[in-house]
Amino acid sequence: MIEPSFTVGLLQMACVGNKQANLDKAAGLVHEAAARGAQVVCLQELFSSEYFCQREDSKYFDLAEPIPGPITNQFSDVAAQLEVVLVVPVFERRAPGVYHNAVVVIDADGQLLGHYRKTHIPDDPLYQEKFYFTPGDLGYPVFNTRFARISPLICWDQWFPEAARLSSLGGAELLVYPSAIGWHPAERFTKGKSQHDAWLTMQRSHAIANGVFVATTNRVGHEGPEGAGLDFWGQSFVCDPAGQILIRGSVDDEEVLLAKCHRGLIEQQRREWPFLRDRRIDSYGDLARRIRDEPDDIVSKSRTPE
Repeated sequence: MIEPSFTVGLLQMACVGNKQANLDKAAGLVHEAAARGAQVVCLQELFSSEYFCQREDSKYFDLAEPIPGPITNQFSDVAAQLEVVLVVPVFERRAPGVYHNAVVVIDADGQLLGHYRKTHIPDDPLYQEKFYFTPGDLGYPVFNTRFARISPLICWDQWFPEAARLSSLGGAELLVYPSAIGWHPAERFTKGKSQHDAWLTMQRSHAIANGVFVATTNRVGHEGPEGAGLDFWGQSFVCDPAGQILIRGSVDDEEVLLAKCHRGLIEQQRREWPFLRDRRIDSYGDLARRIRDEPDDIVSKSRTPE
């Protein structure tokens, strides 16, 4: 029988340079979330290390591991022990020279259901991910877990409505975005509010447009040199299918956040705002193109003098 609700737990933590210390801290926070009633627990992007993508250095490839591997084995045991579903990011070593920013979904019996590989890879100052990660090639899978149908996406994916839509069309009830996003210290007090508002608005819009729950978990703390590096802005959150924030974390503190998600709100949102019904799928062919070029006759007319 499908339960009327499921409870999502988000782990918001600061990361250090010691991998095992990060894994042990995260495992402890999973125990705390489960003890408080979480059924689906989500960890943040690349949680087993500091965010190494601020610079290009091939030594960081040594942090990667296969799937399945040590991280998935450890958290499969945790999931089975606590009977919770886990969404666990992994820096995946697929083959020599081929690495992915990935996330695995582990069911409440400890079974590894599968994984997703980050599709959209950024290349910005202090986010030099194209050096490390091959774009994902697994599509946008939806995992039918004991408690919810989950589609995991990762950080930069959250800016692309196509990813959220395809995941929702696949039957997802919950979109999960493990993230590592923050401010450049020099910009925090000049552009910080607008940057964060855009981030929050974009993800709330995915919930509204698709009639699904959205959960985003982000790290906190400063990483990098003093006066440089990144100030991770935390503020992990869950919103409902109408985009209403159910729970949101602080900017600076490590926290375990819980939100109860009532399935009836999915049906309610999609009845009252029937965007999926009213989609004109016959008119969207050009979405598969890089950019939509104008027809030749329109271009020629625009260049013809009066």
